[in-house]
Amino acid sequence: MELTEKQIQVLDADGHLLVTGGPGSGKTTISIFKAAQVAEAILRPGQKVLFLSFARATVSRVVEAIEFEQKIPKEIKRRIDVETYHSFFWRILKAHGYLAGLPRDLTILTPSAEAIALSDIRNSHGADNKLSDPQKQAKRAAETAKRYRLATHEGRVCFDLFAPYVGDLLHGSQTLRRLIATMYPVIILDEFQDTNPEQWRVVQALGAFCRLIALADPEQRIFDFIGADPERLNHFRCTFAPTEIDFGTDNYRSSGTDIATFANDILKGTFSQSSYTGIDFELFDPFPDPAMTKLITTTYAARGRLVASGKSDWSLAVLVPTKKMTRLVSDKFREPPAGMQPIAHTAVVELEAAILGSEIIAHLMLPDLGDAHFSEFIDLVCNFFQGKGGDRPTTGALKEAAAVRSAYEKWLAALAAGKKPHANSMIHALASVYEQARSVTLTGDPDKDWRAVRATLEAGACSRLKEIGLEVRNIRLLERGGQLRQDLTQDWRNNGSYANAHAIVQQAFVQEHFATGSKPETGVIVMNMHKAKGKQFDEVVIFEGWPRRNKGKIVANLDRIVRNNDRDEINDGSRQNFRVSVTRGRQRTTILTPKGDPCVLLLPDE
Repeated sequence: MELTEKQIQVLDADGHLLVTGGPGSGKTTISIFKAAQVAEAILRPGQKVLFLSFARATVSRVVEAIEFEQKIPKEIKRRIDVETYHSFFWRILKAHGYLAGLPRDLTILTPSAEAIALSDIRNSHGADNKLSDPQKQAKRAAETAKRYRLATHEGRVCFDLFAPYVGDLLHGSQTLRRLIATMYPVIILDEFQDTNPEQWRVVQALGAFCRLIALADPEQRIFDFIGADPERLNHFRCTFAPTEIDFGTDNYRSSGTDIATFANDILKGTFSQSSYTGIDFELFDPFPDPAMTKLITTTYAARGRLVASGKSDWSLAVLVPTKKMTRLVSDKFREPPAGMQPIAHTAVVELEAAILGSEIIAHLMLPDLGDAHFSEFIDLVCNFFQGKGGDRPTTGALKEAAAVRSAYEKWLAALAAGKKPHANSMIHALASVYEQARSVTLTGDPDKDWRAVRATLEAGACSRLKEIGLEVRNIRLLERGGQLRQDLTQDWRNNGSYANAHAIVQQAFVQEHFATGSKPETGVIVMNMHKAKGKQFDEVVIFEGWPRRNKGKIVANLDRIVRNNDRDEINDGSRQNFRVSVTRGRQRTTILTPKGDPCVLLLPDE
């Protein structure tokens, strides 16, 4: 790698350091060389450099980059730890949380389990769009109080409390601050512009004795909704007086194209060129089948180019504005209109529903546990509907959970009275498919057995279990060589059954959240635009929704990059989100937008 003058300045700099620059400008790459330099020249025995990032995708990419960088000796690579902020915070909490009043034995309250625990509060207060501001504040206060009760009384700590507790620990103990600085004298903070107030408070404490290197793109702050502050870089400047090096618009990710130029023009709202190398624009007819047909044929063409390139690990991302569209596109790729060929792909969706559904599959794979097994099965089905919406459960899902619970209580009451349960009880269908799933002959091959149980739910006569089976399709943890597969296989070998399947599956999802060894995605990947942050692909296709018209007038305009595709709704967040998505492509980014109402960000500002 030929180092630029500014990259050399980074290597030469001492003390706190702030490195800014756009996507693909080389911030992460030079930080790896800086870490190696520090590890070789400054660290004492037992000390390491710590690299922190929000996104596991970035962590995986940095781990891979370090692994394959031949200029860095192996003994130096071993002195660089790469983690997510959550993973680092959790290690501190596990070891020292008792100093903040937490129980000695702590467990993680996963997002799906948190959704279940808070479902009663959310159900009693109702949906946010029907609440006044004071009512929303009361709801948030009740949720926060419940989270702290779960942490202090039960030792179950949700991710949102990691940073507040770690901030309390570090600000309350100089000894602990010095201990971390002794272990990690230098800490690299990736995506620093996205730190929220609690995370910034942790960084302030770390900087008292650690040397901090912050990497930031001032124009890539897309997480305002979780507290990212546009003044965060100024906070860092005022607190630590760092050496500052700006890589500006340097671009190595998509060099030879105008992708970065176009993305920066999106921020300005003015376009400096009539066309941009590496950027394609396509219009589609604003109706469901023509829109999907256009997306599918565009994906065929992009996939064809990448296959023809001869690259074995090519990647093509289809980015959409909303979670709903992620599922819609994934479904259409599996079953395209007009007899077109399906597109093999991976869909990156919110996993609460899939995780809770996986617990049901695992429970059905357990050996016979007597009468309690069906009762626990009903509990898990209720959990699924309580928690599948994450922090935004629908009223319908919560009512579904309550209906299942009520029906089962009536079922048990009838049996206890020596009567037949009501003929119309929903439990009949649940019990029937449950028995079919329990009768599946298990072989000891986790992948085969998992698929067989899931297929039974999908094919059964219970719509609720069919939904659960379909959700579990989104789980990829049973890939060959994966830890979940290995653990289930070992469980079978040890016990002649999947005696611990439920516990193994629960633990697998906790481990997956902290995993750093996964390889970058390959093939076709469908995901929400927000989830593309920290990732990069050979090609990107950006696809948005279209207006619904009645008598020529737009009556709905959902799933757009800008809310309602309304100029008045354009803000820094929408521009930054679009810019991030555009710059994920290394070779080409194709933008699909509807005829008659194209994305307002593609039009120059008036």
